[in-house]
Amino acid sequence: MIVVLKKNASPERLKSLVSWLETKGVSVHSSVGEAHTILGLVGDTSALDIDLISALDIVEDVKRVQEPYKNANRKFHPEDTVVPVGNTRVGGGSLTLIAGPCSVESEEQVVGIARAVKAAGATMLRGGAFKPRTSPYSFQGLGARGLDFLKSARAETGLPIVTEIMDIGQLSLFADVDLIQVGARNMQNFDLLKALGRQEKPVLLKRGLSATYEEWLMSAEYVMAGGNENVILCERGIRTFETYTRNTQDLAAVPVLKKLSHLPVIIDPSHASGRSWLVPPMATAAVAAGADGLIVEVHNDPEHALCDGAQSLRPEEFAALAPRLCALHGFLAAGGETK
Repeated sequence: MIVVLKKNASPERLKSLVSWLETKGVSVHSSVGEAHTILGLVGDTSALDIDLISALDIVEDVKRVQEPYKNANRKFHPEDTVVPVGNTRVGGGSLTLIAGPCSVESEEQVVGIARAVKAAGATMLRGGAFKPRTSPYSFQGLGARGLDFLKSARAETGLPIVTEIMDIGQLSLFADVDLIQVGARNMQNFDLLKALGRQEKPVLLKRGLSATYEEWLMSAEYVMAGGNENVILCERGIRTFETYTRNTQDLAAVPVLKKLSHLPVIIDPSHASGRSWLVPPMATAAVAAGADGLIVEVHNDPEHALCDGAQSLRPEEFAALAPRLCALHGFLAAGGETK
């Protein structure tokens, strides 16, 4: 249920109303916008009397919400959410460029790539320390040592680090990670999502291979229901009948999710395509679709990469792509008109 308050609602009346609603057994989430204050009521609202609430002098409107996701719903939170990550922010009209290797292979490798992508305009560094692989015989990552190498790269460049968590047991190792990534395979690992909701680090939630928009948003709801509202949605391609590309990049996810939710949406063109030459055009299309950012795989020696070299850009290729993406984003932000 949503309760829209009048513009002149006093803080005292607002506090009194929230306290009264909470006595009815529901949780109340406040969203203060430029025009209205909106109260999102989460829980069993079936016993609440809409007419009684509507009659209160500070209430402008009351609506029931049909969607099962509440915290992630734009109806509850009309203003776009901006997620702080280290020394940068995701959303709010900016374009976030996250770049780095699929897997951390050595300290020298990840620090060198971090320097290169920062010089090209990246605002965050990605790199896998723990790697979920289809084959048990493939490289599984360096683990905790890989996390230490990422921290060295952050100390060297100042870039916040993004890396994937595999299970709850690793959570203590991620205390000094700036943005915790939940991969496609774990999108519906609900125990992990609950645990991430009880901690304060922002979460990058990738879409499952065959997940619907609603299923994806419900996974975000698990994190947010635990108290952590700093969630970023990442479209990384879905499984379709097409086999030429690794996955099928669903660019419609950007406008759809921005209509349904207030959370930032970024695109992963590397995993979506599986081919490095497809990354620049698909990244460009993602910016044109309104994405809040991109997460791109960059490797200094793709031919000898231990993981996903075929979809990785070289540092010089990322350096050529990044300014074009920023220019397009600036052009669109200005209303599509040159200054």
